[in-house]
Amino acid sequence: MDAKNAGLPISEPGNHNRAIVHALYKALASGDTEKVAGIVASDLEWWFHGPQNCHHMMRVLTGESSHTDFKFEPRNVTAIDDGRVIAEGYEGAHVYWVHVWTLKDGSIVQFREYFNTWLTVTEFSPLSWVVRQESSTLWQSQPRDLFNRSLPGIMLAI
Repeated sequence: MDAKNAGLPISEPGNHNRAIVHALYKALASGDTEKVAGIVASDLEWWFHGPQNCHHMMRVLTGESSHTDFKFEPRNVTAIDDGRVIAEGYEGAHVYWVHVWTLKDGSIVQFREYFNTWLTVTEFSPLSWVVRQESSTLWQSQPRDLFNRSLPGIMLAI
């Protein structure tokens, strides 16, 4: 099922993909596995960075755990280009997460999950192709307690 068939508004690609990701979180929160299966590709590519006990999203997507075991309530959802959307959130004072979703033709085809990690997303392009005067940072973690915690940082070049 793509966004058109899910009743989502069709507009520019970034907003369209952002709406699909919002619909995914809503379906996850309500336990609507059929809608989740319609949004996420059956051959989803998954990457994870964080403590081994924090594979919460994959456990939900594979049916290993219930949608009530860990609640993903994004505080911010941002389209960074025509094919990628970043969502971030936190649970209590000790769990901070970032999800990077890659969409193609209205389906989520890749998922990168980062737990308790500051994330900076930069655009990577060979210098011979693009010469830029401005910063190439596309997105950066903005957790509520940025200056009160020490977490590892990672840079994602796309």
